[in-house]
Amino acid sequence: MHIPDGYLGPQTYIVMYGAMTPFWAVAAKKVRATLKARQAPMIAMAAVFSFVIMMFNVPAPGGTTGHATGAAIAAIVLGPWAASLAVSTALVVQAILFGDGGITAIGANCFTMAVIMPFTAWIFYKSLCGSENSSVRRKTIAAGIAGYISLNAAAFATSILFGIQPLIASRPDGTPLYSPYPLKVAIPAMMVEHLFIFGFVEAVVTALIVGYLYKAEPAIFTSEVTRPMRKSVSAILWAAVAVITILTPIGMIAPGTAWGEWSAEEIGKRIGFIPQGFSKLQNVWNALLPDYSIPALSGKYGAVGAYIISGIVGIIVSGLIVFAIAKLITARKPSKQELESS
Repeated sequence: MHIPDGYLGPQTYIVMYGAMTPFWAVAAKKVRATLKARQAPMIAMAAVFSFVIMMFNVPAPGGTTGHATGAAIAAIVLGPWAASLAVSTALVVQAILFGDGGITAIGANCFTMAVIMPFTAWIFYKSLCGSENSSVRRKTIAAGIAGYISLNAAAFATSILFGIQPLIASRPDGTPLYSPYPLKVAIPAMMVEHLFIFGFVEAVVTALIVGYLYKAEPAIFTSEVTRPMRKSVSAILWAAVAVITILTPIGMIAPGTAWGEWSAEEIGKRIGFIPQGFSKLQNVWNALLPDYSIPALSGKYGAVGAYIISGIVGIIVSGLIVFAIAKLITARKPSKQELESS
């Protein structure tokens, strides 16, 4: 679902940036009002997990790949506004450092995966899990269903963004300038693999982690968090992140690329030409470590090592950025009485 540069015309990506900019501002205010500074490590962990789980590509029939996002987990644990900031940060880091998702498409990618997905997950989870006294089993199932529905909602929104491009950005002869796939192609192509494969991956990951947290650290789900996550639980979660990072190269066995994330050359081979607008935008940004590669590491094993190292770099960068942002916006302001007495 990472839309690269070239697939969306300015009529779309400027609008999506315009929609996301005030949303990020509101999200920061909401997080400041609802979360405490001691929860900053949890927000950072949410961003880190979202980053690394999106690196873990799952092969699909037809030579394509896909992945979970972790956005539903973040929304269920921290609320949709904090989840939006965490996932947005992971997406920005992926785009800038690794070219995973386009610079021009950051607004669109954040809208689908950091707005639609966490809010959809949160709404369905709250509707399905019932009261706070519901059983862990019910809450776990509700989390899985919320993960499945929210990923497919994000995938559907992405397919719409792809599919409307030929309608709003074409040459006089009807040749598409950006994404060449109309709605009748984009919607089924995106939805079939998410409905039948990747949605279940998101559901299982979400259910497992939420279920574990309800058993190990149920206090983090309450509105009145009195202490940080226990070190033992945090250590287990960080260990899980480390294991996933080491295993991320498994996705490299897939022979193809995720649908809608092809390069200009691949697009040219598939449809016989490279859309004019696409060719102008495809190289608008040169990532530091494109496609999670490192120039000094070549060959089969070098590529695997580069992928893991890139994951570690992304984890550190996204974690530190979100931790700093969370600390900044959740920092307690001194009261009026404290200011007067100082």
